[in-house]
Amino acid sequence: MQFIKAGEIAESNIFNQLDEKRHQLLASGKDVINLSIGTPDFEPDRHVMEAVSRAALDPQQYRYSLTETRDLLDAVQNWYKRRYDVTLADNEIMAVCGSQEGIAHIGFAIAGEGDLVLAPDPGYPIFSFGPMLTGATIGLYPLREENGWQLDFADIPDDVADRAKAMIVSYPNNPTTAVADVSFYEALVAFAKQHDILIIHDNAYSDLMLCEKQGISFLSIPGAKEVGIEFNSLSKTYNLTGMRVSFALGNREMLAKFRAFRSQIDYGMFYPVQAGAVAALNGSQDIVQRNREGYMARRDALCGGLRRIGWDVPDAEGTMFVWAKIPPHFSSTVDFVMQLMEKTGVICVPGDSFGARGQGYVRFALVVPPERMEEAVRRIEESKLLREGSVCR
Repeated sequence: MQFIKAGEIAESNIFNQLDEKRHQLLASGKDVINLSIGTPDFEPDRHVMEAVSRAALDPQQYRYSLTETRDLLDAVQNWYKRRYDVTLADNEIMAVCGSQEGIAHIGFAIAGEGDLVLAPDPGYPIFSFGPMLTGATIGLYPLREENGWQLDFADIPDDVADRAKAMIVSYPNNPTTAVADVSFYEALVAFAKQHDILIIHDNAYSDLMLCEKQGISFLSIPGAKEVGIEFNSLSKTYNLTGMRVSFALGNREMLAKFRAFRSQIDYGMFYPVQAGAVAALNGSQDIVQRNREGYMARRDALCGGLRRIGWDVPDAEGTMFVWAKIPPHFSSTVDFVMQLMEKTGVICVPGDSFGARGQGYVRFALVVPPERMEEAVRRIEESKLLREGSVCR
């Protein structure tokens, strides 16, 4: 395992480099296919937008909300019961301004300087950066392709687990797209109890399962509420990324501390946003299957197309991403990404942006229609980058 103390990670400038290169390509007249940022291009449901609009026309809706409305609490409780068969009390629900914000701040409620927090490598950057804001030390546990990108509890020595204050876990996983089953979560709860670790589970993509498996909630496992919380989001499920609607759910003691902390920095979610969330959760759920089918069509066009031209890219099991090993004749992931941009106009994210174990991989976002995915495949084939002996440094 690798241990990183607060202040030891310098933020990578790769996203600035990608954006600068994108602007250069656009200025030169290049048609860019941007598969780097995971923001849905599907539209929200009309009834959600109308609910936000109606609430926004009421001047009484512009006060501090301070907490969740009764309607929102009821909607979340019904959603979790209907979707995951999980019963939630009022004090087991807390709205946050997106899971990114929630995970960035949860460390202040449960950890402090010198505490050890475990996070995945590769993993979404906020999983490490958030706890580091508190002065905590990060212990990076490895995710490996040969294990299906599943956490192997044997990789965490007992003495490390006993020292750890908290542990961040996320399935379906960004960036690897791996999913987890009930037996994994049962083992996670048992591990947390054995070592007295608080679990923070990011569950942003359980409704974007792109395989035959069913997305589940960590909280559906007996004993889960005793050891942790789960973040769940409306952003990807209902195409509401800009509304920033997520929830921290589960252990009431953790949430009481988190609410006390956030009361110092926030005055609650805007009432019209809460109204939109209620409409999304209580209304027709057809959008969930529609989104899933849309992402599957894009996944099939990209992954199937890349395999056809000789790049062995596995089908994503979940999320709205694809995780691919770069061609073996490239030694640098960043170099491959930059050459891909230059030769094809296709933009993806180098895997080492998600941690050292992401070296040798790239992440594509499924954010353009199948025909544009097919165009990306055609350009990659014509670039000859997949062939041994192609120009690489």
